[in-house]
Amino acid sequence: MSSGKADRYLTQPRDSNTLTQTCSSNIQKITQNTAKIKSMVNQLGTEQDTSELRDGLQQIQHFTNQLAKETNKHLKDLGFVSPSSAPSEQRQQKIQKDRLMNDFSAALNNFQAVQRQAAQKEKESVARARAGSRLSAEDGVSEEQLVSFDNQDDWAPTITQTEEAITEEDLVLIKERETNIRQLESDILDVNQIFKDLAVMIHDQGEMIDSIEANVESAEVHVDRGTEQLQRGAYFQVIQLTDLQQQDQ
Repeated sequence: MSSGKADRYLTQPRDSNTLTQTCSSNIQKITQNTAKIKSMVNQLGTEQDTSELRDGLQQIQHFTNQLAKETNKHLKDLGFVSPSSAPSEQRQQKIQKDRLMNDFSAALNNFQAVQRQAAQKEKESVARARAGSRLSAEDGVSEEQLVSFDNQDDWAPTITQTEEAITEEDLVLIKERETNIRQLESDILDVNQIFKDLAVMIHDQGEMIDSIEANVESAEVHVDRGTEQLQRGAYFQVIQLTDLQQQDQ
């Protein structure tokens, strides 16, 4: 997936509603991509394992990682949006953010699980390639020893050519797989950092709801006091009217 296409997906919303909608949409994409990645990972090491499959897997995995980072940023931005003045709307915004963080955490758990599975498959592939290279080289040495044992001058260069031919081909494959492993491990660390950020946001969210509840209680106290004052005012007005009526009589 090209960076241009990725940029079209990774928007930069500002207001609360747009941020919430974008986060929800991104979480759905992460969930969908994770299912695709899992299917592709299951094909590694089988007859369907091709360079095209691995390239596609690397691209969708890396894009999903970027999508997770962007979603994390948007959730942080939600914390800086000015809350509504109405307590009921503040509670609704808090509920929406809680739901987003829970859904995001679940999506990240599944995504990281397939990331680790992909990394393990790549490591096993590298180990097989290294083992195959060594075995092939050893087989080549044994065969040349049997064929050219009586001619020491021709034997040594023939072994070297056989080893070089095998090693050059396998090294390209091994380097590609190791590059993929490093990228996967880097992306896994990114997701770990997102989990830490989520933990901080959940803690801050708890403090925010405490503040909202305190404000609600304060507002209720003010309302009660205001009602009490109105009742007292009405009472004194009745008394004053009664006094005036008595004086007139």
